[in-house]
Amino acid sequence: MEITVDTRSPTPHYEQIRSQITGFVLTGSLPPGTQLPPIRQLAGHLGLSNGSVARAYKELEREGTVTTNGKQGTTIAPQDKRTTPGGTSPDRLAVLSDAAREYAALAHSLGYDLTAAAAALHSAMTSPFTKAPS
Repeated sequence: MEITVDTRSPTPHYEQIRSQITGFVLTGSLPPGTQLPPIRQLAGHLGLSNGSVARAYKELEREGTVTTNGKQGTTIAPQDKRTTPGGTSPDRLAVLSDAAREYAALAHSLGYDLTAAAAALHSAMTSPFTKAPS
């Protein structure tokens, strides 16, 4: 799991962390029972305040994505069938929508219009090197 935070993005740091962890869970990259790094460790790695990471973890716990067990740390919670890879969870759609907004913002900042951005996305999704979702 590699979490990154764009400090220039208008999206709050905690939300960037929350959405990335949610994405990892929904794609199966972080299976249930996986322990997340301690707040201080992740904050130090990202160069952020402990409060940003703590808020991300709190939001994830509120959503049921993680469980926090005091000294045992924060772990990925068991997921119901609505959030398994290949399912039709509203959370999966939210992750895709977040990624689409980030891609659109990047394309716009680079000076590309919708046609060019869509062509690049189409190319990426139809590339023989692109792994299809399972």
